[in-house]
Amino acid sequence: MVVNEDALEHPVFPPPLPDDAYTAAEKAVIWTALALALGLLAGLVLAFDTVWTETLRPIIWEPVVKDAGAAGDAGYTPQNTAIYTLSMLGSVVLLQALFRKWKLPSDERMVLALIAWVCLAPVLRVLEDADFFSSSTDVLFISPIIHLHLAGWLVGVATLSHILAGRLDGLASDRAEEQRKTLLFGMLFGVLLAHWWWLYRPAYEGHETVDFTLATWGLVLASMALFATLVQTRAWPALTRGLVAFANAAVTLGLVHWLQFALTPWAQESGKMSGDITLWPALVVLGLPGLVCALLYRAGKDDARQLQLTGFTAGVLPPDISLKQWESEEEVWMDHPVEFLSNKALLAHPMVLGMVFGQLCDGFATMMGIDMFGYGEKHPVSDSVIQFGGTINEALGIGWGEGAWLFALVKAALVGLIVWLFVQMRVEHRQQHFRLLIVLAVLIVGLAPGLRDIGRLMLGV
Repeated sequence: MVVNEDALEHPVFPPPLPDDAYTAAEKAVIWTALALALGLLAGLVLAFDTVWTETLRPIIWEPVVKDAGAAGDAGYTPQNTAIYTLSMLGSVVLLQALFRKWKLPSDERMVLALIAWVCLAPVLRVLEDADFFSSSTDVLFISPIIHLHLAGWLVGVATLSHILAGRLDGLASDRAEEQRKTLLFGMLFGVLLAHWWWLYRPAYEGHETVDFTLATWGLVLASMALFATLVQTRAWPALTRGLVAFANAAVTLGLVHWLQFALTPWAQESGKMSGDITLWPALVVLGLPGLVCALLYRAGKDDARQLQLTGFTAGVLPPDISLKQWESEEEVWMDHPVEFLSNKALLAHPMVLGMVFGQLCDGFATMMGIDMFGYGEKHPVSDSVIQFGGTINEALGIGWGEGAWLFALVKAALVGLIVWLFVQMRVEHRQQHFRLLIVLAVLIVGLAPGLRDIGRLMLGV
């Protein structure tokens, strides 16, 4: 037998799969999701009492209804926490495969757009905490339904934006830009009006003693935010541009209703009339994470700009290079821009900055809310950490707080681990959507509850 020594010294690595091809794991997740959906549908038809009345309703639906009711703040259980966690992980694998095949954007602009949508969830959730929305729609703002609800708006906005203006992407003329901007603004303004008409307007009727003139003028400010975002995103693809513009407008509309509540608070279903507005917690909960992110951005911005000039993306291997080849030929690729610039460049990437800000925000907000303002924790895992912190307090003779300081420390340690993992991680070109959706999942469980907590602290709800 003759052995080719050159082949042994220079092994041939198979190229990565094409973007439109699924891996065995992705196929397994897709077929599992289809089987579960069909099995659930069959169970609801053939054994409704067993599947719904005795199983899904007490585990999932009843806590949502209780959370939306006058009592509010229904806690999570180990059962629904496990269901939500597994569903989120499965959705990440499933959706990234579909998004990759559909060639949806996965760049920094899409990250910024998704961060804006994540911020919209707590803005609406705080209004539900303040008992603003009517009883017929308030379940739409309870987790996890709020994320499914907003996902519907997101898909609709993205689809309409692409259909109306996607054909004009890449055209640099002023005439093409005016046409793009006109089409997007007209469509998005119509969706914004529908958003206000369906969600906000019915709520006004439930608070007859409150003058909602200021809140109504929020439509004007939201429209201005919509137009300003479209102006600032001239070179963006229509799909991403529509997403970030609508999210910014919807967040503006919601924040104006926060201001309305601060100036003219309405009675809540629990009988509480809030008038205690506290702004200083925002300096800690938002200021400290913002300072950390500013330092990270400053450390990585120069390498990020250099890497951008090379045409590569931070942490993403060149096309047609597999991760196995990259790791096996370390000496070959050690001088490649992706290898020696990515570590610092990722520090300035919106993915890392968003996750760092969100996790620190959640940690600080939870600590202040529980240890200083008397709030409680709903999640069993987080509550166990806080309870352990309380045990440490008792052992050390500390009489201040309930032990939520330990939760903040755990979050800070998690932030350090996240940053380390992401600056070290390299992904194949076809895995960019997977990385993006992992970040989105982390933002949903970190940034969203953190912003909700600080909103409640500030408005006293």
